[in-house]
Amino acid sequence: MVEKVDFIKEDLIFSLLEKGKITDRNEIREILAKARECKGISLGEVAKLLYLEDEELLEELYDVAKYIKNKIYGKRVVLFAPLYTSNECTNNCLYCGFRHDNKELHRKTLSLEEIVEEAKAIERQGHKRLLLICGEDPRKTNVKHFTDAMEAIYKSTDIRRINVEAAPMTVEDYRELKKAGIGTYVIFQETYHRETYRIMHPVGKKANYDWRITAIDRAFEGGIDDVGVGALFGLYDYRFEVLGLLMHCMHFEEKYGVGPHTISVPRLRPALGAPLKEIPYKVTDKDFKKIVAIFRIAVPYTGIILSTRERAEFRDELLSVGVSQISAGSKTNPGGYQEDDDHADQFEISDNRSLPKVMETICQQGYIPSFCTACYRRCRTGEHFMEYAKAGDIHEFCQPNAILTFKENLMDYADEPLRKMGEEVILKALEEIEDEKMKTLTIAKLEEIEKGKRDIYF
Repeated sequence: MVEKVDFIKEDLIFSLLEKGKITDRNEIREILAKARECKGISLGEVAKLLYLEDEELLEELYDVAKYIKNKIYGKRVVLFAPLYTSNECTNNCLYCGFRHDNKELHRKTLSLEEIVEEAKAIERQGHKRLLLICGEDPRKTNVKHFTDAMEAIYKSTDIRRINVEAAPMTVEDYRELKKAGIGTYVIFQETYHRETYRIMHPVGKKANYDWRITAIDRAFEGGIDDVGVGALFGLYDYRFEVLGLLMHCMHFEEKYGVGPHTISVPRLRPALGAPLKEIPYKVTDKDFKKIVAIFRIAVPYTGIILSTRERAEFRDELLSVGVSQISAGSKTNPGGYQEDDDHADQFEISDNRSLPKVMETICQQGYIPSFCTACYRRCRTGEHFMEYAKAGDIHEFCQPNAILTFKENLMDYADEPLRKMGEEVILKALEEIEDEKMKTLTIAKLEEIEKGKRDIYF
């Protein structure tokens, strides 16, 4: 039995939020000026930004977020796809289609062979990185389920990075995931508000707030230093969730010297068979955009992930305020890339665009679609990654690696219109590489790709 955690301080959060209501334009601009230094801001300063409604100041917030994103990561957007291996679950979360008591859901757990076929289908789209994800049923989807899947996918495909979103495990289990070559371990707390968490998770192992919130601590103990966190916005007041999640990040920094590699910002969506028909705390598009921008300036080194829960045009808009990773061409049911079944989905998808269509939009917005897996494979993870990211130097790798992986994708998967558009983007991106030596090396590697060489990176 895990002890009750004390690093999510609810009283402090409510106190900061109360104080955050009182501010003025000069103070907000001082906070934004501080944020522009790319060193982050305090929880109290975040609280003040959370109450921003002034349109002029919001635009200034977005400008700072865009500046920080481009300065740290360069003009690239990382693309991936989720691979759902099972929708069987022993929990009964009120908002989720996978919940145990949902009789409308078509249940399925993929065999190892089916998992590999799904991975191959994802690869045929042009993806090189995927997220293994499933319902939480330890009888069906224990650590061996993931390690076997990872081994088989790496062996049978050209997928180069596998991240895992899975239920809390033991330290020994995390050691096994590390040995199997995990990229990032991802787990969402869903809501940081303890009472709301209790209501939303009535039965199953997930009902234990403390066991879940300490999962990443055990992952660190097991040798995994690349982790991702998130909250499901809409279950409770978004202002509380933002501060709770940032407290969680501070806990990692203080205890392990490493913050999360990614923060995910899913917004609650309708789900087949879920009893929660109304969203308890609706988050408007305006507020959601503010959330993304605040995360970008509060934790500048962290990648921000946006799923296909959001509609296409809104996803495109959020790229400019801090989102750095997005899924594309996604299916949220087991076997969905081979045979789609809308009665097996975890939630409703709002952006149904294919990967090439998403890439086209990214290009039109002046960004580079990236399929890079270099940091993971160069062991630039954990503290090593943070050294570059916090110093604002990671873009020195991000931009060239994005160019190389995009070039490879254009040659192997793209149609002629996308290829032509992509080549123009690459030429422009090359000019933006400030280091002449790196630019020369990148051009040389592009020539190698044109001659047939693959999987080249810095």
